[in-house]
Amino acid sequence: MSVTSESAVGHDELAVLKLLALEGGLEGDLKISCSHLADRLEASNQTASRRLQRLESAALLERDTVSDGQWVAITDAGEQVLHGEYEDYRRIFETDAEVELEGTVTSGMGEGRHYISLPGYKRQFEDRLGYEPFPGTLNVDLRDDSVRRRSAVSSLEPVPIDGWEDDERTYGPAVCHPAIVETAEGDRYENAHTIAPERTHHDDDQLEVIAPDKLREQLALEDDDHVTVHVGDRR
Repeated sequence: MSVTSESAVGHDELAVLKLLALEGGLEGDLKISCSHLADRLEASNQTASRRLQRLESAALLERDTVSDGQWVAITDAGEQVLHGEYEDYRRIFETDAEVELEGTVTSGMGEGRHYISLPGYKRQFEDRLGYEPFPGTLNVDLRDDSVRRRSAVSSLEPVPIDGWEDDERTYGPAVCHPAIVETAEGDRYENAHTIAPERTHHDDDQLEVIAPDKLREQLALEDDDHVTVHVGDRR
């Protein structure tokens, strides 16, 4: 996976981020000295300092230097990077890797009904997902921890939906992942998929799910109901 968009941050810096997390950097401010970090890394003080600076520049770490060391804290972006690495290793060592995303049901903007029914998408859904989706999506407002965890979905094998065009306009591609939707009462719907269009008005805290049936009716869901979406590898 790509650790970050900053070219200065690579696997060496990721090792520092992991070390700081192991020492409590995810729980709040952690006091550390470059000499201690250098010993742990078996590197020089200058190398340890440089790696911290790169993590800070990439907004994966916050630092406050004091006379006898520095206080550091892993940012939300840094935690998200570590989550992505964790999910990568789960894929290596676990046969059924999945990402659990939690949130509440919300009303969408009505776009799903239109786009899912377009012939260029509809044919691909039938061919690649094995069904014709209900014309509409189940929209889920993700909790903050699930927003951070969502980046781990990129480590799973997707079902690609290609872009296409007609006489009037061009339609962008999308990415689907097999999903199981579970209610707070434990009811489950297993033949669903998350869908993430390349062109969307939704932010990272909005998850869209499609299925052959209307999920709200199948699972008796209303706005603000809690759901867990288990996102897995392509089946």
